[in-house]
Amino acid sequence: MAARVIAIDGPAGSGKSTVSRGVADALGLPTLDTGAMYRAITLAAMDAGVDLADEEAVAAVARVAPVVLEDGRVELAGRDVSGAIRGPEVTGAVSQVSSHPAVRTVLVDRQRSWVREHGGGVVEGRDIGTVVLPDAPLKVFITARDEVRAARRHRDEHAAARAVAVDHVRDALTERDRADATLGRATRPEDAAPDAVVIDSSDRTAADVIAEIVERAG
Repeated sequence: MAARVIAIDGPAGSGKSTVSRGVADALGLPTLDTGAMYRAITLAAMDAGVDLADEEAVAAVARVAPVVLEDGRVELAGRDVSGAIRGPEVTGAVSQVSSHPAVRTVLVDRQRSWVREHGGGVVEGRDIGTVVLPDAPLKVFITARDEVRAARRHRDEHAAARAVAVDHVRDALTERDRADATLGRATRPEDAAPDAVVIDSSDRTAADVIAEIVERAG
């Protein structure tokens, strides 16, 4: 594994995506949003009309779906789906898709291949430091208080011109955390890799968190 690998974990709304992009820009590294990969596979499965509860059928889609993630864009079969994967239909279905062990096995392999092909990078999502890249030289777990996470997600929805009540966003985050906890996926600081740096971003700016990680990366 290349030495220049930074694994960034954390629950939804913790700020890990913004921080990951900032760290990657500061260090001149590529970045991989593994959550976007799961969302793209969810969209591919929906487009294919497969039953999302059928683990093998969804895994079969995952094995062949032509998903490309580069420079913040997500392409599926050559079309830009960066916006489509953030819509309510995919958002409501991605936890079911990511719950399938066979799908996760396929995508973990893809994520590790991406790191090899790019010679390193900033990889963000869930289980990055514990499952996907346990040998990463720098692991970071970003967290935030529940009300802060909900407020951030609500702002994201507003910016995307999607009218969603903050209470609904909070409930959705709670359900996502519950689903991930059932799978043993990282959602809380105590679920972080033992050697991960845990950062609470609740009362810190993204720039401040980015600066700390860049300094730790040397």
